[in-house]
Amino acid sequence: MTDLLNSFLRNRWVRKIASPSRFTLFVVALLIIVSTVRRITGAADITSAGLSGATLRFTIPLLMAGLGGLWAERSGVINIGLEGMMIAGTWLGAWFAFIYGPWVGFLAAAIGGAVIGLFHGILVVRIGIDQAVSGLAINILALGAARYLSGILFPSRGGDISLSPVVEQTPTLTVPGISPLLGSIADKNIFLLSDGAGILSGFVTEISYATILLLLAVPLSTWILWKTKFGLRLRFCGENPVAAESLGVKVYRMRYMALAISGMFASVGGAYLSLVASQVYREGQTGGRGFIGLATVIFGNWRPSGVLAGSVLFGVTDALRIRQPTSIHAALLVVIIAGSIYVIWAFATGRMKHGVRALMATSFIGLIYLTVPEIPREFVSFFPNLATILVLVLLAQRLKPPAMLAVPYREREETE
Repeated sequence: MTDLLNSFLRNRWVRKIASPSRFTLFVVALLIIVSTVRRITGAADITSAGLSGATLRFTIPLLMAGLGGLWAERSGVINIGLEGMMIAGTWLGAWFAFIYGPWVGFLAAAIGGAVIGLFHGILVVRIGIDQAVSGLAINILALGAARYLSGILFPSRGGDISLSPVVEQTPTLTVPGISPLLGSIADKNIFLLSDGAGILSGFVTEISYATILLLLAVPLSTWILWKTKFGLRLRFCGENPVAAESLGVKVYRMRYMALAISGMFASVGGAYLSLVASQVYREGQTGGRGFIGLATVIFGNWRPSGVLAGSVLFGVTDALRIRQPTSIHAALLVVIIAGSIYVIWAFATGRMKHGVRALMATSFIGLIYLTVPEIPREFVSFFPNLATILVLVLLAQRLKPPAMLAVPYREREETE
């Protein structure tokens, strides 16, 4: 059976992994552009440890929500309830962390998210409720339940109906030797070298252990979904559940497990917001990150590495929103230079259609850069939505969602 499933997916879904040399070249080129922009504009914050550290903190919740959406959609089910699962995670994480400590808070959020995901699975897989309706119901129920429980439990313990008591901080790691070295290099103001050191310094200074552990979810998800029989069967359920069942795969069971894992990831991402990013539960804390997580799945073309890339991109925009206004303007110049280089490369290699599209987008961003002296922070908040729309419009032909995504399915024994 494994050989047959492999032959079914091999031609369509085995991704061409970029070579390390190409990736290194891309990173170096981007760093040169950023360093040049810092010199031109004087916006030192774009290569600071503060911005890179903030980017990492904003990336993790989006990454967890994105991976949750990825696991669900690879099995053929859209999980619109990611936002509600994140809300549940913020509340469960804060409450159990307040009583037992942060690691128990993460564990409680993971268990609670898995239960909610399994409940969503029962509704859409077994009962057959519309997937969007079930997901929206979970979002509404989670929001109401969190507010109700907050009003009962928080006021008597130093919080209020929309704010929990402060919880214990998760342990952090500063890499000895490397962090001070990078900091000293960053202070020397050497072109390229200091900029790279400043960015890397944010990744090795006061990093939560939870951040490190959750980042491991990307390679772990990749290995499970693409290197194990379980992952192969799960993806097959999203591609052709009828054929999967004919080969002995329990489609319902696989989708239940996928949705439980989906809920666990999303809920842990919510717990990260209340335990690492802020050390307190606050109503409205998720800020729509569950829906942005769904956007990262599309942006990443249903691949864990793509979800990570989309999460980092949206995490940067979130980090820029709370940094200096000059950093936002400088980031636009980085996009303009990188876009111009891509336009030249596209025309030189005969990719005329891509070159024209990139030229139009780069010209539009250039017009904004020249005519708007200070970019409104509201636009930065809207950027993840805009980026998703652009990906859908410009790269629609390259997107490869699971073939039977969101298509209702009934097992054979139920239809007979």
